[in-house]
Amino acid sequence: MSYYRILAASEANTTGSSVKSTPITNEQTETTTKVQSDPNTAGQQYPKDRGGGGGGYMQLIWIVMIFGVMYLILFRGPRKRQQQHRQMVQSLQKNDKVRTIGGIIGTVVDIKGDEITLKVDESNNTKIRLVSSAIGKNMSKDND
Repeated sequence: MSYYRILAASEANTTGSSVKSTPITNEQTETTTKVQSDPNTAGQQYPKDRGGGGGGYMQLIWIVMIFGVMYLILFRGPRKRQQQHRQMVQSLQKNDKVRTIGGIIGTVVDIKGDEITLKVDESNNTKIRLVSSAIGKNMSKDND
């Protein structure tokens, strides 16, 4: 069985296109290899692998970079905010003016472990007991 390479060319001065075929020479068959492992395909020629497998490392680098960014966005940011909130709650003192996460503004009267007592009204001497995680902002120290 002989193989032919088909070349198509069009010329500007002709109305149609012509198709030419030429047989493959021995010099041109260097780019093919014979596969003889299967008796049905014995003697058939297939193109050789030209390599070009260097893209795998670049894909791996991009995947690692994407996971790095995801770590920074999803895990490190919230953890840093939790640490800042914990530090702010631990630094609370008596007579600090605070705002709760519910929007109530009051003055710290007493701190016992995880429980904080706020005075919210001076005229009626109204007090509220809250857990320390309910404190949103220390308004005495943060002036922004």
